[in-house]
Amino acid sequence: MRIEVGFVRNGLRIARAALLMVFGLMAAGCGLLPGGELRVPTEEEARAFFEDHGGLTDVEVSGNVVVLKVRQPIEQLRRGGSLWAKVGPYIYLFSPNTQNLLKAYDGVAAVRVVTVTAGGVEVARATLHRDTLSDILWRRSLNILGHALQEGTERPRRLEELVTWGERYTEYEYNPEFIPE
Repeated sequence: MRIEVGFVRNGLRIARAALLMVFGLMAAGCGLLPGGELRVPTEEEARAFFEDHGGLTDVEVSGNVVVLKVRQPIEQLRRGGSLWAKVGPYIYLFSPNTQNLLKAYDGVAAVRVVTVTAGGVEVARATLHRDTLSDILWRRSLNILGHALQEGTERPRRLEELVTWGERYTEYEYNPEFIPE
């Protein structure tokens, strides 16, 4: 009897030690332990990643989400209709700039792009969460974006492909004033 009690006590000690080790690893992975802090950029640091894009009007860091506001010309919306209204956020989200921002700052949970008219009316918004795209999906995203940017005016199908891709991998919302349902 005494031997059995010893085995039970040792088993409980081992289980307790294993649980503590698991919780310690989880806490380190979540950045809860000193030295494991996740990095989030300042608004200026985040803006620097997107300065080469035209139309950027504002960059905000809201908690661990980087929010970009981008002006979309009304002429573009008139000429391209709902397709151009939809594609706006994806041009920024699936860019190397977003990929580089997520690599540089491990504390960024998501990037959101909000397109607006010159008057400030929201056209569309889309949010890409950090872990949504694997390396392979990032390569595909960049490829689709490249085709859309190069051929989108002559071949609107390329813009449609980018929109379809964006709707598949982001949380999005369109203003019904620009995109009738």
